[in-house]
Amino acid sequence: MRVYVLVLVAAAAALAPSAHAGPPPVAARAYLVENAATGEVLAGKADRARLPMASVTKLMTVEVVLRHLRPSQLVTVAPGAAAVGESTVALVPGEQLTVRDLLKAALIQSANDAADALADGVTGGDLPAFVQMMNARGRALGLADTHYTRPDGLDAAGHYSSARDVTHLAEVVMHTPIVRSIVRERTDTIAGGRVLHTWNDLLGSFPGLIGVKTGHTAAAGWCEVGAARGPGLTIYATVLGSPTRGQRNRDLAALLSWGLDRYRVVPVVQVRRVYARARVGWGREPVRLVAPRALVRSVRLGRSLVERIVVPVTAALPVRKGDRLGEVRVYYRGELVASQPLVASRSVSRPALGRRVSWYAGRTVHHVWGFFT
Repeated sequence: MRVYVLVLVAAAAALAPSAHAGPPPVAARAYLVENAATGEVLAGKADRARLPMASVTKLMTVEVVLRHLRPSQLVTVAPGAAAVGESTVALVPGEQLTVRDLLKAALIQSANDAADALADGVTGGDLPAFVQMMNARGRALGLADTHYTRPDGLDAAGHYSSARDVTHLAEVVMHTPIVRSIVRERTDTIAGGRVLHTWNDLLGSFPGLIGVKTGHTAAAGWCEVGAARGPGLTIYATVLGSPTRGQRNRDLAALLSWGLDRYRVVPVVQVRRVYARARVGWGREPVRLVAPRALVRSVRLGRSLVERIVVPVTAALPVRKGDRLGEVRVYYRGELVASQPLVASRSVSRPALGRRVSWYAGRTVHHVWGFFT
């Protein structure tokens, strides 16, 4: 037989004075702040609005490319890709670069010619076919407010996304190791001695920032999706349509800081705590059940965890120190976030035959005496 014990655990021992403060004011047309681990949206404004997103588009370009090409493969630059304007790395028609180098150019320096060359490499120069692949992948990822018409993100009719979709796409793409390694680089050198420089001004200045992508066009304004790591969690924030580069940087930094500050690392399983006691009979003291190791988690301020302790009412002897006799489970908003076995804190041997007979005799006398009295 097992017993289930429910206990409420405070999310943090002490809440900061600003624990329930709202998000900072943001000048962008739309924004979103999200906890990547839980998918919990912390704040947003017009986050489903369909807006141009400029070179943030290249995240989907890269997502599609890496589903079809290996980083070591060579791509021949077509005249159309070399001729695309605005941000470029001056690719030359006919030259060959690895997919890896083109990914770096597209993600670090936001090079439009690199993005188009990658698309050509997948479809043999059929950009409309590549765009169809982008939209198909968007549908598969559930990007309901997104539609692509170009792989580079230059302004075009019918080319849009939302802060919510951009955030989700960034989280998906960041699961790819090569993308994670590239988007955190401030500079790099690729084929032809081309030196790349990032447009992401927060890299190197915002603690814990790990990427991911900026964008700017006349129609889109200044856009960026950023990811920053804190103790035990990663916060994503997206801003679309900021009026200036400086304002975009300030707003994104403020949103990331605010998001990270919503959480504290707290112990959810403690080593020295006695979680339960299991009876062992024969007149012995119950066995204390403890966790073999501690667990900590990042928990949102002002929220509670639910702790469920599952233990046997009675444990069969013998019991050895360290034997698993139960479990502690910790839930946040109905989702299991931590679990740890509960083990015996000491050994208890099975009594010898003479002691068992004596114990039964004593119990019999006790019950008989109780009957008459």
